[in-house]
Amino acid sequence: MKTLTPVEHIKANSRGLRGTIQQSLSAPLSGGLLADDQQLLRLHGSYQQDDRDVREARRLTKLEPLHRFMVRVRLPGGELSSTQLLKLIELAHLYGQGALRLTTRQTFQFHGIVKNELKSTMQGLQQGLMDSIATCGDVNRNVMATSAAIDTPAETEVLALANKLSQHCLPKTRAYHEIWLDGEALDGPVEEEPLYGKTYLPRKFKTAFAIPPYNDTDIYTQDLGFVAIIEQHQLVGFNLLIGGGMGSTHRDQTTYPRLADVVGFFPKEQLLDFAEAVIKVQRDLGNRTSRPHARFKYTIEEHGLARVVTAIEKYANASLQPARPAELLYQGDRFGWVQTTDQRWRRILRFPAGRLKNTPELALLDGLAALAQLQKAVFRCTPNQNLMIAGISTADKSQFDELINQYQLDQFERQSPLKRDALACVALPTCPLAMAEAERYLPALTTLVDRLMDELDLGNQPLSLRITGCPNGCARPHVAEIALIGKAMGRYNLYVGGNAAGSRLAELVKENIDEAQIINSLRDMLGRYSAERVNAERFGDFYHRVLRDVRE
Repeated sequence: MKTLTPVEHIKANSRGLRGTIQQSLSAPLSGGLLADDQQLLRLHGSYQQDDRDVREARRLTKLEPLHRFMVRVRLPGGELSSTQLLKLIELAHLYGQGALRLTTRQTFQFHGIVKNELKSTMQGLQQGLMDSIATCGDVNRNVMATSAAIDTPAETEVLALANKLSQHCLPKTRAYHEIWLDGEALDGPVEEEPLYGKTYLPRKFKTAFAIPPYNDTDIYTQDLGFVAIIEQHQLVGFNLLIGGGMGSTHRDQTTYPRLADVVGFFPKEQLLDFAEAVIKVQRDLGNRTSRPHARFKYTIEEHGLARVVTAIEKYANASLQPARPAELLYQGDRFGWVQTTDQRWRRILRFPAGRLKNTPELALLDGLAALAQLQKAVFRCTPNQNLMIAGISTADKSQFDELINQYQLDQFERQSPLKRDALACVALPTCPLAMAEAERYLPALTTLVDRLMDELDLGNQPLSLRITGCPNGCARPHVAEIALIGKAMGRYNLYVGGNAAGSRLAELVKENIDEAQIINSLRDMLGRYSAERVNAERFGDFYHRVLRDVRE
């Protein structure tokens, strides 16, 4: 019989995720937590990291790594008020080294928090009516929802359901409130977890909603997805998608990216029933003996799609109907001012790699604070590391334009289509999994590719490019037209062939290549694309029609 992974034992013995986090926080001789508590901390919405730029220098002087913490905010659908955004900016200045980061999970996170300010950060979130519960770790994480749809009242309903689902799937333990918010300590048996059980899920679990024709949430990459079915302008239900996931391990062919399967339709009144049923199936059938194979996609591959769907219907006490027609066409964000059906306005602000801070060139945090201080808009993080301002009246629009221009927040207007849509994970120096640069390399990489596209008369052609520092897949690289996945410092695997709808996996074209080899490979492929493409054919589609023979 296979043995459970060490993480399973840590969760089982944690007393509802409490562990010894309190003691680790108060230990004066280290800037980090005990190893078991580092695992449990993830389910509280935080990761322990260290500055890898100085790791070796500190080792040589016999100092421990420079431990710092990342905290991720729970914002279902990415929505927050002006007051909440001002609170996040305040916390960034106080504890987050003067920076916020928009993530591909449609929320904000802080980096660089020191241990003795971690609790103050969590309490600051609480003051803004926010938290970080279940944004990391082996639970259902921040629930995403389309931010691109503007011409249907169903958007508001879908956002409300994303919020409801997020709340429904929170762990029942009061550990977060005890440890971070000075809540009353547990005196008696540990709280029961009717959804998750004593050991929670085998691995992280990601959920998203999409509203056709927009697939900005990359619904096929999610463990659990809901595609809104709208008939006669009314939300009637959802197509259910299961088993997507981007993560893999280099040279381990038993790990791989996978697109979700569409398995049926259900009425909107059954949303919580089916969501809970899917989570319970993963809880009970998921692999707890090998963490690299613990995601829901491997559960489906091991047990078979038919068996998994049968189990879902049993838990939901309801049958799925045949999936209904729903066409998803677009991955990216919609830029520029757009008027919504309620005669108000919204606009998406572009922030490359989602990094928000003040520099001598751009005072991005100050600019966002100025917008929020007007108290005339709501904000939504998008799944593409950008920020939407919404709910703006026609009378107030010019006031926002003045501030956007003053603080140069109109970056999308100053960028090529390639730079406008590119995504990158954090990678070095903070991510412990990173094998290569991503966010810090993105400006140089996109400049090189832009230059190449200009040479080939492709400068205005849309092209989705994503880069990650490791194969964990945080920027959802495998559904991009061009993706670089870090293999070692300065070296990447090159993938090509995703599509604009986010419904096709890119394929490995070149392995373990450096910058010069990347550009030469792209020059060959893009050169043929420039000369041989048909009408408005996208590069990913051209690759599949013409170029697949270039693969190694």
